[in-house]
Amino acid sequence: MTDTPAQRLARLAHTTAATGLPREFRDEMARRVLDMIGNSLAAVPTDIAASVSAMAGSWGGTPQATAIGADLRLPAHAAALVNGTLAHSLDFDDTHLPSVLHPSAAVLPAALAAAETAGAPGAAFLDAAAVGIEVTCRLGMAGYEAAENNSIFFDRGLHATSICGTVGAAVSAGMLYGLGEAELTSAIGIACSMGSGIIEANRTGGTVKRVHCGWAAHAGVVAADLAGHGMTGPATALEGRFGFLTAFCGDRADANRITDDLGRRWEVRRLFVKPYPCNHFTHAGIDAALRLRAKGVVPESITALTLGVPAPVVHTIGEPREAKIAPISGYHGAFSGPFTVAAALLGGGGLGVSHADFTDSAVRAADRLALARKVRVIADAECTSIFPHQFPAVLTAELADGSSYVERVRANRGGPDNPLTPAELVTKFRANARRTLTSGQADHVAELTTELPTAPDIGTLTAILRGRKT
Repeated sequence: MTDTPAQRLARLAHTTAATGLPREFRDEMARRVLDMIGNSLAAVPTDIAASVSAMAGSWGGTPQATAIGADLRLPAHAAALVNGTLAHSLDFDDTHLPSVLHPSAAVLPAALAAAETAGAPGAAFLDAAAVGIEVTCRLGMAGYEAAENNSIFFDRGLHATSICGTVGAAVSAGMLYGLGEAELTSAIGIACSMGSGIIEANRTGGTVKRVHCGWAAHAGVVAADLAGHGMTGPATALEGRFGFLTAFCGDRADANRITDDLGRRWEVRRLFVKPYPCNHFTHAGIDAALRLRAKGVVPESITALTLGVPAPVVHTIGEPREAKIAPISGYHGAFSGPFTVAAALLGGGGLGVSHADFTDSAVRAADRLALARKVRVIADAECTSIFPHQFPAVLTAELADGSSYVERVRANRGGPDNPLTPAELVTKFRANARRTLTSGQADHVAELTTELPTAPDIGTLTAILRGRKT
């Protein structure tokens, strides 16, 4: 009998755990870890971080793994919940295209918790992280409909990151817990019953989306633990008649994408790193606004702005219009095309737009709201044809003197075609980390993360991550 997709993914995981990945690949994964840690540290001062840390701490249990920025060690599944929530809270986490996933925020916290619990070396942690993200991305690609240039998950109102990320997190944790191939197959089958997430909060409010990656990391660790304790899952959990793809995507999914060129072509090496702490659909519009600003266009001279984006994106960053031109909080401002364009033209910092642009006070600023009201978000045919391989935008500014400017951004900054430099990655990390750690602590974390490929364990790194500024 031909192996099922779950069995083939389990074999890749088991083989990689035994043989390891090349040093270059591990170095690349260490940079992904640094980005995730920075995003998590930046979120520590938020209310959602306090809430989830307090809840997880109230559960009690054996202290196994670090809750970032909380001076707290928790059971592995609880630490994964906290850290996954932090990693996704500010919408600064990386993206895989065209699946439109944020895989690192779901998988890396699970791998971090499992590696600390198991006392695994840094190389094993990076290998498990790579395979878990790969599994997540491939499941997302199985739910990508090329004819419509859209994610089937998103089209059905489902958050692919939290659903696919649960399975990837289970694989990562299972590798670090030393599961065999059959147990890893079961971990996948178990995790398929645990992933969840809807995206209505993107449109109309609520903070629940912030916990989606935390829940995926938590559920993945639990699934791996259950498999290690003898629970079994169906080998046909992914492609079966009542399996993962049918449940979440109906009859529109392509199961072949899960295993096509598996182990030779790595989707994990095609992630987009975000330069701005907001929804990725808004980034090209920000870049276009920054270009206008660099050309000397000042907000006072603008009478109207038209933001053209891919048709599927309009629903997320342009509707309902009343909510997008006057966000109810800084978090909701991060999902607004009009507000992010206004922020780029009026605010800025870091790599162009910073955390300071998405505070509750920033979204109430009269000048930003006035400029946001001038922004109309529409579907643009060229942008739609490129999406979702990129999240392009075209921004047209009409000025009081009758002139107009047009800026088109076809390739997202931070992606494989327009990557951030190593120096920019470190700039982003330091700006994030210094919201919680001292400059010296932040530099030490960056150094230890770089050394993960040869580290005997991750204990020194996680000890620093429990710290706070004093």
